[in-house]
Order: sequence, then structure tokens, then C-alpha cells
Amino acid sequence: MKILYQGNEGAYSQLAAKEIFPDAELISCKTFEECFKKSSNDESLRTIIPIENSIAGRVADIQYLMNKYKLQIYAEHFHKVSHNLMARQGVLIDNLKYVRSHSQAISQCQKLINDYKLEPIIAADTAGSAKYISENSLDDEAAIASTLAAKIYDLKILKKNIEDDKKNITRFLFMGKKIEHPEFKKEENFITSCIFKVKDKPAALYKCLGGFATNDVSLSKLESFSDQSSFEQYLFLCDIVGHIEDPKVQKSLEELGFHTISLEILGVYNASKFRKL
Repeated sequence: MKILYQGNEGAYSQLAAKEIFPDAELISCKTFEECFKKSSNDESLRTIIPIENSIAGRVADIQYLMNKYKLQIYAEHFHKVSHNLMARQGVLIDNLKYVRSHSQAISQCQKLINDYKLEPIIAADTAGSAKYISENSLDDEAAIASTLAAKIYDLKILKKNIEDDKKNITRFLFMGKKIEHPEFKKEENFITSCIFKVKDKPAALYKCLGGFATNDVSLSKLESFSDQSSFEQYLFLCDIVGHIEDPKVQKSLEELGFHTISLEILGVYNASKFRKL
């Protein structure tokens, strides 16, 4: 199996992929869109994408890419993130002026950044920040990244586990082009993910959600994002607790369809045990 991930070697997406598929071939991509595009063009490729974090919230632009490429979700994975402050060998923490990392990592480590009065520099990814520090011989700049990144780029870890909240969890989605649904079994827990656009009518969203209430179906996620071509109508990303072949979920989706302009099923997959549904 070949799995694409965004970032340089040592990225958290790579670590998450290793936890799920230790024997897979992991391939680095520069951007999230590159991961989506390559997976969309080749059924043999899969990609692992971070979608949201328990502290910093959703990862920017992923919803737009999910809507654009319509990749199918095969699985979800909740990965505990442990951030580390690292610099070149011999650099002291008191000599630092700047800290470089992905915007999510910066937002998740605000206490340490404020304590040491460091000026944040937003970069494309965490592992890339570690690589940049290593290659540019910077003595007043540190990176926030994984222990694997520190090892790969020969950096010294100055502070371990610097995240503000030790319950720092990122949810990842494992996706690909081919439609694959697990068999429906009543004793197992499933998630059905979809994207829909409501009709431009009063109480349209209220009516969309009514079917779930009527059929006793729970939603674990519902968030809006604008249609990039207009601010007049919004799309909704929805995670439904249940399998699409469950009669209750089917009835809910049928009612949802009456009040939407578009409805796309993004995947049906086993709920992670981390959820404890």
C-alpha cells in the first residue's frame, strides 16, 4: 500500500500513518492539495489527512479540498500529538528569538512561546520547520516538531511535550478514490460522512436536521463552510453516527435530500474506539 501524507519526513501525518499501517510505503507531498489530487488520479494511492485538533480546531482548507475532490473516507484515526521545542546542537533556549512551525502547532504551544517571549514564524509544516532550522544553521531560531523530526534532522530537543493541553489529539482521515464500504453489522459502530448544501429557504437547515431527530440518529459533527464561489450559500460537513445501510440512517438521509440542493456521501467507515460511542 502506498500512502501520501503532507509535509516533510518526520511529519505527524507520517507518524499517524505508521500507527495504522506500519508496513505501508509512505510518500511525502508538499501540500494537502497534492495529496488529494494524486489520490484522485490514481486508485492505487491512499492519503492520510489531519482534519481537526482537540485544541486548535479544524485544519484550514481541508473541507474545501474534501468537497472539491470527493475522495472516499475509509477510516479515521485519533493520534496523540506531543510537541517538542528543538534547535541546532549547542544552541541554548535563552538565546532563542524565534520559533518556526505549522500554524496548528504554534496555536497549541502558546504558553511556552509566551513564557520565553518567542516570535512565531508560520511555516507549511512541522517537520519542514525542523529541516529548515537544520539546513540554514540558525542559532536564534527553534522549531516545534516531533521527536522523529529531531532525530532525522539532527536537532537537540530543548523542551519535550510543550503542548498547552496534554490531551492534545488530532483526528486523521484515511482516504482514496475507490468507493469501499464495510458490511453493516448491528453490533458495530460506524460513521457515515457527507457534505450537503441546503436550499435557500427559511429554516432549511432546521428541516434538514429534523429527519435525524425523528429517526433517533445522532450527529457527531456538523460544521459549515462557505461555497468558495459565493458567501450567499453554505455547505455543511456532517458525520452521522451509523451505517448508511441502517434503515434509520437511510430514512434520515432521504428526508435530508428533500431540503438540499446537493448531497454527497464521502464515506462509511468503522468508528474509532477512541470515540467510545
